[in-house]
Amino acid sequence: MAVKVNGRKVAIIGAGFVGSATAFALSQSGLFSEMVLIDADSDKAEGEAMDISHGIPFTKPMKIYAGNYDDVADAAICVVTAGAGQKPGETRLDLVHKNVGIFKSIIPEISNRGFDGILLIVANPVDVLTLAALKLSGLPENRVIGSGTVLDSARLKTELGQHLGIDSRSVHAFIIGEHGDSEIAAFSSANVSGIPLNTFCEMRGHYQHEESEKAIAERVKNAAYEIIKRKHATYYGVAVAVKRICEVIIRDEKSILPVSSMMHGEYGIEGVCLSMPAIVGSNGLENKVPISLDEDEIQALQESARTLKEVVDTLDF
Repeated sequence: MAVKVNGRKVAIIGAGFVGSATAFALSQSGLFSEMVLIDADSDKAEGEAMDISHGIPFTKPMKIYAGNYDDVADAAICVVTAGAGQKPGETRLDLVHKNVGIFKSIIPEISNRGFDGILLIVANPVDVLTLAALKLSGLPENRVIGSGTVLDSARLKTELGQHLGIDSRSVHAFIIGEHGDSEIAAFSSANVSGIPLNTFCEMRGHYQHEESEKAIAERVKNAAYEIIKRKHATYYGVAVAVKRICEVIIRDEKSILPVSSMMHGEYGIEGVCLSMPAIVGSNGLENKVPISLDEDEIQALQESARTLKEVVDTLDF
């Protein structure tokens, strides 16, 4: 039986680097008045909750505490960051069997409490785990979404902003497909304040379009590996990306974000979750947005889906 949702409550499952950074970002946001942290290591969850709560006199009133799965029932959003972390030299897909196993113990605990909010998957590999959460929870597809390529797209905007010497917020560009090695930078639909990317590049004195795009796409794809090589984990960027997704849901902004969700024949892709731009609001995912892609991008997207499908076919949900 569904439990009445408290629109001002968020639950975070997993109090590791990503979970605690997300909790900190959300404590600064003013979006919620209640936040519960849940972790297999209850002392860790309690320590993070205590530490973050001590900053409340400098932000907005908020109840922050460590809890258990019973505390998830009335949350508006349940953010799942729990899982094994990516090690140096390890791909996101290498994590899949470990983390699907962890999800088999987590997701039924959430759905058994009558949870009626939005399930936001952040743990990697996020596309496979979003599909796992969808299958294991029995929740409607619109209410199970992955953080997908929201962070990758922000990295792309950052790179393009630096390349062009402009505010990255004026750049409109998406990474689509897998949040991982087969992701695609959709340059054909990219623009700067409505001006096609290549036109704007030439305005700024850049003419080697293909060369520049390839270099930028590689830097975006390898960003996590470079960060992990230096500091062994990534967590601040994704925490702010999760905060943005939560804003869009809680405020019913109906913003367009490249979140991970189930594909149903778009671009000839079926049976996997991957990232495409979508309208997101208080009910989760409303509609996918059919951005224009060139033939090479469509082919690369289909190849990205095949990469994910090969992994999904080895799993038992």
